[in-house]
Amino acid sequence: MLLRESPFPSRALAALDGVASGLLTPSFWAVNHLLDLRQTTAEQGRQQRRRCGRCRGYAKQALAGLAYAVVLLLSLPLAVPGLLLWLPVQAMRRPFAYQYTAGTAPAEPWDLRQRRTFTFLSANVCLLPSGLAKFSNLGQTPQRAAYIARHLAPAPPDPPGADASLVELWHDDANYGGTLRAPERPPGSVPAEVPGETADPVPAVLSEHFPADADFVCLQEVFDAGAAACLRRWLGGTYPHVLSEVGARGLRGGRLKVLGSGLLLASRYPVLAAQYHAFPNGAREDALAAKGLLMAQVLLGSARGQRVVGYIGCTHLQAPAADAAIRDAQLTLGLRWLQLFREAQEQRGDVVAFDVFCGDLNFDNCSTGTLLNYLKIYEEPVSTPEKLKRTLSQQAGRQQYLAGPILSSGQPDPAAPGPWQGRRVDYILYRQHHGDLPLRTEVAGVSFVTQLAARSDHLPLALRLDVAPASP
Repeated sequence: MLLRESPFPSRALAALDGVASGLLTPSFWAVNHLLDLRQTTAEQGRQQRRRCGRCRGYAKQALAGLAYAVVLLLSLPLAVPGLLLWLPVQAMRRPFAYQYTAGTAPAEPWDLRQRRTFTFLSANVCLLPSGLAKFSNLGQTPQRAAYIARHLAPAPPDPPGADASLVELWHDDANYGGTLRAPERPPGSVPAEVPGETADPVPAVLSEHFPADADFVCLQEVFDAGAAACLRRWLGGTYPHVLSEVGARGLRGGRLKVLGSGLLLASRYPVLAAQYHAFPNGAREDALAAKGLLMAQVLLGSARGQRVVGYIGCTHLQAPAADAAIRDAQLTLGLRWLQLFREAQEQRGDVVAFDVFCGDLNFDNCSTGTLLNYLKIYEEPVSTPEKLKRTLSQQAGRQQYLAGPILSSGQPDPAAPGPWQGRRVDYILYRQHHGDLPLRTEVAGVSFVTQLAARSDHLPLALRLDVAPASP
């Protein structure tokens, strides 16, 4: 798909979308604030510490709720024509917008005999409208978005010894892998392309900060429009190429999509091509979001007149624990789409440096966890990046603050073997391609990042890949 700054094919459609959004804004504002009356555990704690705080708090909430309900009722006459205008406009919307910041240097020559390194960051940042974020015990979406944006970019150069935050790992070059060895696939499990856990896992390395040298940032749950605009504004100074506003809303396949996909991809390297596919089988609350797979081909350099390219796929699979079959189908589709995208975009003579698949896959193997216990994210031992790192460095801390193993129903698994290290739902995977290829991808390091302490219930994941000459 062609890369365009606006998701709409004409200014007239963009203007109509603005009118429709303006008509819907009062109702959205009222509903969001009604939902935002739900308190996080941090807000509950502050209210209980105040003298007579609970009674006053309930009274204020009741009055505010009444006021928001009145605004909602008064805004409905505007919302109806706004919705009738918004739906057909969304049908003509492109599935993503492309932001390009001028100043990108041309592709540098690449000596295929030399080793080069690329760093990837994937994070579920939980940036929903504040009212919806409260269901994950989070709120204050604009403030969290500003914090995340400031810490993602701009970033200072790597200090000496920064590589120490990433640990060297064993890698499996059979399919998508690079972190842990793949077991044989049991019936009903995820496809064999994605590796499982080793019997003796490598300990995770924790880092307090996002990697300053990240080349590619893949985010999930950037659902809030204001949060997305904040991220684009800040990231543009460091990452000249940003794909956002991903996923088509409105009526799709007979279903109403209220939210986009929540995906955002930022790259230091030029994006040659991008494509988005929506999953056809979303269910329950996930069906209200246009979840799918965002794919990009990036230009990394040139060698002997040939392009050196990389491929990245970013996704967010079905969330409810009971929907394993839906996730399985989505993952199979995603891997297939990425392969077809690569086949369609590759030109004769292209040299492929890496093929990466990442995101919140919402399944786990009960180890090396990236999902926190969302009800405890404001407690003192995990309230800052430094404290979260220190706490999760200890077995007792992981036991208390990481989300524990669950059954397919979503209930805690009482028979889970110990000691467990949590639930892994976030992944960065790479695929090693066999054949007569000049380059080989190797894992240089991986880390789990505590930068988002008290601002997300996920731990971001960073992966560093070495791209080196293939062995003769």
